[in-house]
Amino acid sequence: MLAERRHQLILRALRSGGPASVTDLSEQLGVSPATIRRDLVRLEEDGLLTRVHGGAVVDEGDQPFAEVAEVRVSEKDAIAAHAAAMVSDGQSVLLDIGTTAFRLARQLHGRRLTVITSNLVVYEELADDEGIELVLLGGMLRREYRSLVGFLTEDNLRQLHADWLFLGTSGVRPGGQVMDTTVVEVPVKRAMIKAGDRVVLLADAAKFPGTGMAKVCGPEDLDVVVTNAPADPVTRSSLEEAGVEVVEAGKVQE
Repeated sequence: MLAERRHQLILRALRSGGPASVTDLSEQLGVSPATIRRDLVRLEEDGLLTRVHGGAVVDEGDQPFAEVAEVRVSEKDAIAAHAAAMVSDGQSVLLDIGTTAFRLARQLHGRRLTVITSNLVVYEELADDEGIELVLLGGMLRREYRSLVGFLTEDNLRQLHADWLFLGTSGVRPGGQVMDTTVVEVPVKRAMIKAGDRVVLLADAAKFPGTGMAKVCGPEDLDVVVTNAPADPVTRSSLEEAGVEVVEAGKVQE
């Protein structure tokens, strides 16, 4: 494999899955750990990532939607299926940006619901479903991530109410704080939280701890976390102490 191609795959893995170890990257790409270490040194010199103990991390906020949508699809579908089952016909649903929210939208076809979103991919998915009342929030377009942001989006949200908010994240800290890599999305997410009766965080295993420099909210603002794997014990304890229900998608709840 050419070095340039390896570099592309390394950056894609770090952008979509958060911090990764040299061993993980070596196994994913089928090359030696020594080769990965040399690649990480070169990419850090180019300012494209930061090396950390045993691996590397990329903290980029504006990842192309199409690129992120290709990873961990089965995990996102498991989370989406569980989330869809939480909603009753006749209710209103607020869907955040992100690829897991898109997978959830695909589970809502044929339902009698109101769906509110700033996610253009969700809009495109549901636009022809006549059983769904679809509300598209206004705002400035983020072309790469197919979302609408800004004061117009926030103003729209102040005039709306939803039974459910399904929220995405870049990472969840051990204290239960929900983080995002893109500062411009944070005010919209906070406005969504205020507009939703029940707030459900959709977070696959890669989001613990994931990435993100901007705090969206604390665990006290969440009602439920739906994930595809057990959160680490410290994070789970922080969430449960704040009264958050942690649900593992696909696992029978007692």
